[in-house]
Amino acid sequence: MLPTAHCDTQDNSSSLANSALKTVRSVVATPESELRRWKRVFDANAKVLVNGERFLDPDSFVNAIAPSGDLTKIGRAQFAILFRVADASKRGLVSWEDFTVFETLLKRSDADYWIAFQYFDVDNSGTITLDEFKNVFTANVSSSVPFDFDCDWVKLHLGKKNGSHVLGYNEFTQLMKGLQRERVRQAFKYLDKDQDGVIRPDQFKQIILEIAGHKLSDAVVERLPTLCTLTPGGRISYSQVAAFHNVIREMDMVERIIREATAKSKDGRIDQSDFLNYASTSSRYSLFTPMEASIIFHFAGRGSAEQRLSLVDFAQLLDPRWKAPHEEVEVKTVSTGLSFLKGFLHSTYNFVQGGIAGALGATIVYPIDMGMIQNQRTTVVGQVLYKNSLDCASKIFRNEGILGFYRGLGPQLIGVAPEKAIKLTVNDIVRGRAMDPETGRIRLIWELIAGGTAGGCQVIFTNPLEIVKIRLQVQGETAMVEGATPKGAVHIVRQLGILGLYRGASACLLRDIPFSAIYFPAYSHLKKDIFHEGYNGKQLSFLETLGSAAIAGMPAAYLTTPADVVKTRLQVEARKGESHYKGLTDAFVKIYREEGFKALFKGGPARIVRSSPQFGFTLLAYEYLHKYPWAEQPPQVKTALTSRQDDISRIRARNALKILLDVHGNFGRRAANFTPPFVPRAPANSA
Repeated sequence: MLPTAHCDTQDNSSSLANSALKTVRSVVATPESELRRWKRVFDANAKVLVNGERFLDPDSFVNAIAPSGDLTKIGRAQFAILFRVADASKRGLVSWEDFTVFETLLKRSDADYWIAFQYFDVDNSGTITLDEFKNVFTANVSSSVPFDFDCDWVKLHLGKKNGSHVLGYNEFTQLMKGLQRERVRQAFKYLDKDQDGVIRPDQFKQIILEIAGHKLSDAVVERLPTLCTLTPGGRISYSQVAAFHNVIREMDMVERIIREATAKSKDGRIDQSDFLNYASTSSRYSLFTPMEASIIFHFAGRGSAEQRLSLVDFAQLLDPRWKAPHEEVEVKTVSTGLSFLKGFLHSTYNFVQGGIAGALGATIVYPIDMGMIQNQRTTVVGQVLYKNSLDCASKIFRNEGILGFYRGLGPQLIGVAPEKAIKLTVNDIVRGRAMDPETGRIRLIWELIAGGTAGGCQVIFTNPLEIVKIRLQVQGETAMVEGATPKGAVHIVRQLGILGLYRGASACLLRDIPFSAIYFPAYSHLKKDIFHEGYNGKQLSFLETLGSAAIAGMPAAYLTTPADVVKTRLQVEARKGESHYKGLTDAFVKIYREEGFKALFKGGPARIVRSSPQFGFTLLAYEYLHKYPWAEQPPQVKTALTSRQDDISRIRARNALKILLDVHGNFGRRAANFTPPFVPRAPANSA
């Protein structure tokens, strides 16, 4: 039981709390807005009333300070350990003044060590004696392995003459940092009865569970005894125990190295050599020994340390909340009927969101989509009708008004839903089949195949759509030159027939297959390699997603311009005096001979100006609409490093608890049932 003396009267306790509050506030300024927020939290949880004043008991204190959705294996009930620090009056309840002092302490940059110091400094003297350290340790630690307070390590910190030296705050922090290592050393020495330098696997598990059990996942805990398989003899040496303990101590650095090394690996996997090489290049000195690297890969590889592992393989070692990834995959197995229903809903949703995304992108850039500029000839009455894109736009506005820029938009919107749905869905399907399920990586050749297949499949919708759209647009030009009356889309469809709607399909395939084969891989690599999507859990912003989609459309649009020029010429009905084309090859040859090489890239800049924003807004909408609830997301490894807590004070409260738990995995549980008797506070106006 912890000493509860040194608090003789309630007035002294109140004075102590007020003095501590003034001292802490002088160190850390607290804005009024934060005080109001603390007050709301306190009032929402303080259910105990004494003499009309609200107090927090241990349970309500935990509700007030424990992080929600914490990613560690620490249970919420264990946060009651911190109640003894907040309860400065040692009366079993936390007042508003106590709570304010505690929250203000959490604002300190060293709050974790400072709270641990206060826990051990039971007499509030500002120093810790050997007796204090020993009493608090024995009161809170229940262990089958005794701790020797007469060891050389304790004497180095507290002196040889009966602990004559006392620890100030800074000295205490160094003692706490080395305490775990000393616990491991003493535990190994205690269990090694034969003094032969090795212990049994079950004894190794006993040591680790007592000292670092809260830092390990259940899957790793179950496999702790298998560490003996790394060396002959079936026993575990002190070197192995120390190496494993160092891996646990440096887990944040282990995670950083693994994340960065796998991100830079071509296949998203690394072996022991890759790990050690990257660790050497990312630090001034060697951080991990070969034995420590072997231990990391042994537990991540489930006994096979020689294989190349992905980030998902390391998940159960990096963070205690993880189960084995392959076990999670088995749980996700569903019946055939449910899989079919999910697939049907998936496809249906893709068509709907593809239509919405495509319609949005098409509408935004449609005024730029001047297909007639590519149909410009030099053989009409010896002169050109449009000097450039700006001249074309001004003449359209002058002759047809603002609606002229949207002539042919109806068929575009009618056809864009199935076109975009099939294009985006086919690309996703092929990429999903070719993608490594653990790393999320896909080879470049399969990226090209996925994009090309998607572009080829869309032609069944694209070709009829574009031939009607282009002829509607060209009618404006015909009206200006010949005074002809524009005809509607229905008239054009009847005039062309089913086969006529696929005139120029070969050129359309020649354009759309390379376009998608260039566009989708470029879009994916811009997101991953330039904007670092997914790195440490990063989600791209609105502008980053739009930028990736828009930039990817630039090379795809310009490099496929020749095929688009030929397609346009084949699909537009030639007027009197203009060249007639028999097919794809004939069109290429005649355009090159009659108009030169530059004619094949006529309208190229306009295609970039049109396609880049169109696909930018289309893919942006697709990305946001594509996040439906039943979508199977690629495996992601989220740990304390990638989590984003809203309140830094909650993080510090958790870290302070971790320091105490590092003393022993069961720290505080023996003393958890002790509650000092409550002494009511005297009224403020009493003598």
